[in-house]
Amino acid sequence: MNKYSQDDKKDGAELDGNVAEVLWNSGGIPDDAERKVLILLVTKKEVKSGQVESWLKPYTGTLAQSRLFEGEVNQTFLLPMPDQNPAETVILVGAGEDPLTADELRLSAAAAARAAVSIRPEQVLFKVPVSLGSLMVEGRNELAAQALTEGFLLGAYHRPNYKREKSAYEGIRKVFFLHKEAAVGSEPEEWAQGIRMGRAFAAGTITARDLTNLPGNLLTPEDLGDAAVELAQRYGLEVEVLDAADLQEQEMGGLLAVGQGSVHPPRMIIIKYKGVDHWKDVTGLVGKGITFDTGGISLKRAPGMEEMISDMGGAASVLGVMEILGILRPKVNVIAVIPAAENMPSGSAMKPGDVITTRSGRTIEMQNADAEGRIVLADGVTYAKEQGAERIIDIATLTGAILSALGDVATGAVTNDDIFLQSFIMASKQTGEKVWPLPNYPEYWGMLKSSVADLNNRPGRNAAAITAGLFIGTFAEGLPWIHLDIAGTAFLSKERGVDPRGGTGVMVRTVSQWILQNGLQ
Repeated sequence: MNKYSQDDKKDGAELDGNVAEVLWNSGGIPDDAERKVLILLVTKKEVKSGQVESWLKPYTGTLAQSRLFEGEVNQTFLLPMPDQNPAETVILVGAGEDPLTADELRLSAAAAARAAVSIRPEQVLFKVPVSLGSLMVEGRNELAAQALTEGFLLGAYHRPNYKREKSAYEGIRKVFFLHKEAAVGSEPEEWAQGIRMGRAFAAGTITARDLTNLPGNLLTPEDLGDAAVELAQRYGLEVEVLDAADLQEQEMGGLLAVGQGSVHPPRMIIIKYKGVDHWKDVTGLVGKGITFDTGGISLKRAPGMEEMISDMGGAASVLGVMEILGILRPKVNVIAVIPAAENMPSGSAMKPGDVITTRSGRTIEMQNADAEGRIVLADGVTYAKEQGAERIIDIATLTGAILSALGDVATGAVTNDDIFLQSFIMASKQTGEKVWPLPNYPEYWGMLKSSVADLNNRPGRNAAAITAGLFIGTFAEGLPWIHLDIAGTAFLSKERGVDPRGGTGVMVRTVSQWILQNGLQ
């Protein structure tokens, strides 16, 4: 067992360089800025009327008529500039119609970032209207700054690769947000706060993406524990990693059973963020950490199995949230619990028909070894409850059935507390991540019964996404609880919105938003 205590760092923490520096400047271009790439945020009205920058009129006058660029949200257009112009390349970014929403700004910024990365600059200048917040539905400068920062940094993300020939380009390292005129009043402070929030949210999401994208041979349960320790130590958080011997002692039969078929033993990872002096009003986050899922003895089909590196997407998202808390240092108490294992077929693997005793004392009839996530989460939820969690959110790439229901567009949610879930969905509307509630009728709970154990882990194909979630909810034992099934949204086959191809870090921003809005004041 490895255990590290939280230090006295309470006043915030700096990012470790995994995201670009973002600066706000009013009244002109900073002296230290390179002037090669200029991004302009323009609305459909400005394009149609030709009210873009005066020096650009010779180059933009026919764009609307030719329909090359109409200012739609997520639309970009690159203009190489002749000499004697303020920039070598201008990127026009559509902002749609007024008034704008924070999500439209976020999407536009992501599109701008992808366009900018295509010409490989180290710095960009991003020019925005004065008092952009006044042009938004939400009407707040700090939200505008956060949306632009988040969107740009998330859009600029690229998935690491392992090619022998490495690119010398390391990505955009500095972004200047420029205003046309000097700001007045509290606007500089509002922009600084929004940029700080946006960088933090992007940093946590990028951490989750990087972990999700790691190949299974580079991320075993032990490796995931090491990554959690490194993150916790960076921000001075208390962290503990239980090894196989500890799990035996703690009687975590669910996690041990799932991991027993692998040569890489399971781990239980615990991180505590203590934002106040007393350990009360604790939110528990439980993330599924199956670092690779073959299906075990109930072996999956070979096509697409390579994407099972993402089966620890829930664990990655939980770690991303803890990074955001470490940066922003809000007055909240949060415990993260991550049951980590490989689900592999071998002579020692669990078998259909096995009866497993979990830490809670409940027994599970294991009918399908490929329904392993709910089994490890059972021990995770129980442990979070024992450690003082008063409400629990579990995040898991749990079922293929959620893809049948919602595709890769929305995260499915199951709860035992509708008010809790509605407040969470309100947070998701601010982050632009889509969450859709599924019902929890008594008939669905009844489908979990087994004739030889307390529960069975394969109630059948009907309502499979719902019953899988309710299986986990059994172990919350009445605590307010939300299950988030991210099997469709954690790993995409192509980029969309602010999300890249591969790991998305989905739910990092929404869970963090909910915690910040509903924590202690």
